[in-house]
Amino acid sequence: MRRRPLALLAGLLLTGALASAPASAADGAGDQGFTIKDPRVTESSGLAASRLHPGIYWTHNDSGDGPYIYAVDSATGRTVARITLKGVGTPRDVEAISIGPGNQIYVGDIGDNLDGSWPYVWIYRLPEPKKLVDQTVRATQYVVKYANGARNAESLVVHPRTGRVYIIDKKEDGGHLYEGPATLSASGTNIFRPVATVDLWATDAAFSPDGEQLAVRGYFGGIYYDWNGGAIKRKGRLDVPLQKQGESVTYSPDGTRLMYGSEGADSPVQAEAAPGGSGKSSADDGTSASGGDSGSPASGEVKLGALAVGALALAFFALRRLRRPSDPRH
Repeated sequence: MRRRPLALLAGLLLTGALASAPASAADGAGDQGFTIKDPRVTESSGLAASRLHPGIYWTHNDSGDGPYIYAVDSATGRTVARITLKGVGTPRDVEAISIGPGNQIYVGDIGDNLDGSWPYVWIYRLPEPKKLVDQTVRATQYVVKYANGARNAESLVVHPRTGRVYIIDKKEDGGHLYEGPATLSASGTNIFRPVATVDLWATDAAFSPDGEQLAVRGYFGGIYYDWNGGAIKRKGRLDVPLQKQGESVTYSPDGTRLMYGSEGADSPVQAEAAPGGSGKSSADDGTSASGGDSGSPASGEVKLGALAVGALALAFFALRRLRRPSDPRH
């Protein structure tokens, strides 16, 4: 009789963990999650949901690829178009992608793994193609420098209403939100200036479709902020799924989900409820962006992965005990 409570507990935990896990594309809409199946995409480092083509997510490789971006059908996980950027130099370390007003795609060649080895970085802008076929599209290249010196960054966002471009640098102890000029210049240098602190080792960020929230993710956690025209105010933590190397995030087109991507072959894009959706994000005290969440596993944002692993282990242990011969003394 002692085994039944253990088996029951394992079943309940496992059921709860699986119920909380994001659905796959096979369960219905791709906005519930999907897997990038293109063998050419092995280092997906950015993600942006198309507004022009429902169900399409744009991504790109990290360093080592050419000037390409990929349109992935979230219903199948397959690439439906590879776009070659014309009129730009050889990319160095492409880390982010975002879509601004007028369906303009912005690609952030902003990585710097030596944290200051490049005196400038680049942003590429191109119109989102109306027809999804392999093609070459002319892009505009912008030179970017930071007001306080070179740095590494993996997060670039474009406000969906104003079109202003922002970058978040990647610092283990927390970074800063950098604001670009109101209009980027293709003929001069664009200086980005720090305007707020960000309490995370940031690997990507995204604006909600209405532009009122900013979600920032790291490897093990995330934070969301009220935007307030750039005077960001911290609102709570995001339940970021446990991934092999969590590199990207975007909102679904309707704003109800956050889509989290990871590097690697056949990399998963996992869906979680966006703040204000089904309560999967944890509100905190709403302090301003000077709080201290490092985004480390200790901050409690990997509980879904830990719960699933724990439930599976407990279920396995329970099943092993159930298979043993009954003890007549009990």
